[in-house]
Amino acid sequence: MVVLELTGKVQVKSSDIQVGDLIIVEKNQRIPSDMVFLRTSEKAGSCFIRTDQLDGETDWKLKVAVSCTQRLPALGDLFSISAYVYAQKPQLDIHSFEGTFTREDCDPPIHESLSIENTLWASTVVASGTVIGVVIYTGKETRSVMNTSNPKNKVGLLDLELNQLTKALFLALVALSVVMVTLQGFVGPWYRNLFRFLLLFSYIIPISLRVNLDMGKAAYGWMMMKDENIPGTVVRTSTIPEELGRLVYLLTDKTGTLTQNEMVFKRLHLGTVSYGTDTMDEIQSHLMNSYSQVHSQAAGNTPGSAPLRRAPSSAPKIRKSVSSRIHEAVKALALCHNVTPVYESRAGVTGETEFAEADQDFSDENRTYQASSPDEVALVQWTESVGLTLVSRDLTSMQLRTPGGQILTFCVLQMFPFTSESKRMGVIVRDESTAEITFYMKGADTAMAAIVQYNDWLEEECGNMAREGLRTLVVARRALTEEQYQDFESRYSQAKLSVHDRMLKVAAVVESLEREMELLCLTGVEDQLQADVRPTLEMLRNAGIKIWMLTGDKLETATCIAKSSHLVSRTQDIHVFRPVASRGEAHLELNALRRKHDCALVISGDSLEVCLKYYQHELVELACQCPAVVCCRCSPTQKAHVVKLLQQHTGRRTCAVGDGGNDVSMIQAADCGIGIEGKEGRQASLAADFSITQFRHIGRLLVVHGRNSYKRSAALGQFVMHRGLIISTMQAVFSSVFYFASVPLYQGFLMVGYATVYTMFPVFSLVLDQDVKPEMAMLYPELYKDLTKGRALSFKTFLIWVLISIYQGAILMYGALVLFESEFVHVVAISFTALILTELLMVALTVRTWHWLMVVAELLSLGCYVASLAFLNEYFDVAFITSATFLWKVSAVTVVSCLPLYVLKYLRRKLSPPRYSKLTS
Repeated sequence: MVVLELTGKVQVKSSDIQVGDLIIVEKNQRIPSDMVFLRTSEKAGSCFIRTDQLDGETDWKLKVAVSCTQRLPALGDLFSISAYVYAQKPQLDIHSFEGTFTREDCDPPIHESLSIENTLWASTVVASGTVIGVVIYTGKETRSVMNTSNPKNKVGLLDLELNQLTKALFLALVALSVVMVTLQGFVGPWYRNLFRFLLLFSYIIPISLRVNLDMGKAAYGWMMMKDENIPGTVVRTSTIPEELGRLVYLLTDKTGTLTQNEMVFKRLHLGTVSYGTDTMDEIQSHLMNSYSQVHSQAAGNTPGSAPLRRAPSSAPKIRKSVSSRIHEAVKALALCHNVTPVYESRAGVTGETEFAEADQDFSDENRTYQASSPDEVALVQWTESVGLTLVSRDLTSMQLRTPGGQILTFCVLQMFPFTSESKRMGVIVRDESTAEITFYMKGADTAMAAIVQYNDWLEEECGNMAREGLRTLVVARRALTEEQYQDFESRYSQAKLSVHDRMLKVAAVVESLEREMELLCLTGVEDQLQADVRPTLEMLRNAGIKIWMLTGDKLETATCIAKSSHLVSRTQDIHVFRPVASRGEAHLELNALRRKHDCALVISGDSLEVCLKYYQHELVELACQCPAVVCCRCSPTQKAHVVKLLQQHTGRRTCAVGDGGNDVSMIQAADCGIGIEGKEGRQASLAADFSITQFRHIGRLLVVHGRNSYKRSAALGQFVMHRGLIISTMQAVFSSVFYFASVPLYQGFLMVGYATVYTMFPVFSLVLDQDVKPEMAMLYPELYKDLTKGRALSFKTFLIWVLISIYQGAILMYGALVLFESEFVHVVAISFTALILTELLMVALTVRTWHWLMVVAELLSLGCYVASLAFLNEYFDVAFITSATFLWKVSAVTVVSCLPLYVLKYLRRKLSPPRYSKLTS
């Protein structure tokens, strides 16, 4: 960053910035720490900043420089004055600030109060001009850092379930050892025998489970990153891929996640005629005609005669032609806004931009528009595309260029900015050429319906546009005579000077103008959705996932996007939770919500705060029954709070999706965080567990990869447990037969080889298994619902595996004891070979879809075992192994241990097949 010092400008690392430094931030640079705004290169003494990384709002905010320092003639004068800033202690609230600026070296000292509009918070971006500020908070005290939470270690549900099963196995181990000692009859040093049994049966505890699972998780992560259908996916947390298969709640941000945050003008409706994107050229030709007529009339007029002027009162009410109505509507849109055209200065201009006016390039290609909201820019860009261009604007005038190239100048007499209470903005302009005064106004249909003259189409058309997901604005005008305007102005300035209830008095004066206005048109602007958002949301809903939208944006915008993205289906009602401030109001509103059935809930952050304070449990319970929930005006900490509430109250797995710095807390609080690499930087994608490039990739990530990871890990975990149980069962049977002697059945290398080289590869190859082809999983997302019930790994499936292990272990051991002839060595040879074959066959039984690597693994393990028989002559009798009797005995034991299971599996597939098998057949 550039820091200003007495000696000049110095480059400093952001980490070295200290409180009290003066910092220069250029246009499109991120602000490094919280500052008070002292000075700007813009003439008006104000600048726009983009705050989407802080609060998720798309509108640009206007910030005002401290007037005392803005008035100083040159930059260097900042060092010649003696002044200090008082700031309140660091706080969480990003929407408020109290402080004072005091200049001491003049008499009397100048005191200036500082509010939120004099601050530049860290993580915001300067959108216009160059700004200079003095740092007031750094590091952990900045608003953006105070609104983020510390990350927690995330543990997957599957790991917790496996931990429970491991505890059960440990209890089984202790119980088995105690039973053995008891059957011995506590003879001699029984406690020594107890420990010997504990060591002999220690194979029950699956030590290799963790190793296998962690390697499996790494493999799943690698598969996700290598999937061509979701390019650019990065797995940042390798411990929780199975979580993706267990999600019930998906909490998503709006701006930049569901929407691209790019506005496009889609529709102009004039009451009798509607223009869409494909008929804009007609508007263009109508404009050309009307402006060429105005031209010829003006040319025919002698310069001496009075300017063309119709007294608005005396003109008869005639039905206007479509052409003139389009002309009026487009002119209104080109004048009623807070957009400023900006011309970039040419490259190579040094020094402060204040003096670079002469070097600016006023060509069309070089012009960009700046405004507090992207909707405004979309409207002005559209008027430019049909031929009426805004070429310059300052505080008192605006200039438009007609399709014929003529410049029209309008004097701005009054400006009424948009507020969230009034939901409308207005402007009074005087046309310099005709001296006509017109009051233009545009706003939300709810606010404007009462202001415009009676008409029969506005409400219906607004509804139609809203259903298409367009943001609507109603535009109206009223012609004023000079006397009417002068009367208004005197009342308005008087109201602005009043000390008590100033806001109310000013609003009352403006409302006296807002009567019987002429309705010009209705416009529809679309906030473009990301690619394939609708099908993805549809698919997730079919998969049984409930989707909540948490956004920092306005209520109207959020509702609009919820409809257009089909988060709320067209037939569903929307219950807008009214603003509540007290316990009683919250109670009434919750009762109103309880009476409604199957309707989506829209609630604002403030109301949410009140309800959570008094009726936390009731609110969450009701919200969970809604098919969709939209929370608007949410602060970053509120988003995280909602996630935690869901986890506590439902006990279900949650997933948070976002793309901006304001989503980081929510992503870290959720069981599984997904970050999208957006235009807004990479804060979210770096803080998340999984990073994707587009929202539509979520569908495949959950339905295919989440499913596979969970199913595979469940199978792998249970198989590893089975592997330990079966050999412990054999040891138990062996000890029982030989008078409960604590003697090991298999010595040294056989035990080591059993868990590693003989069975490792086939067991691990279960991570390649899949029960449903990816295409099928994508086509039938309903299959995902089964996973959330957690049936792939439960105490029920675990007990089935335990019974299998006991059955097989007993058969292998008794079979070997029945069939052995003279020597004990033969028992070891028969039982161990049969055990290895049984394990390999069990892997084959568990596999649902064969992969060539699985076959390789099976053959490799068998080959290793056969090859190692040559070296293991201390354990095996070589002559016996090579005889035919050995072969038929091993085969007999193996068939008895495995055949019944194959038969049972076949019968189960026939009699009660799982849901997915019905699709694949």
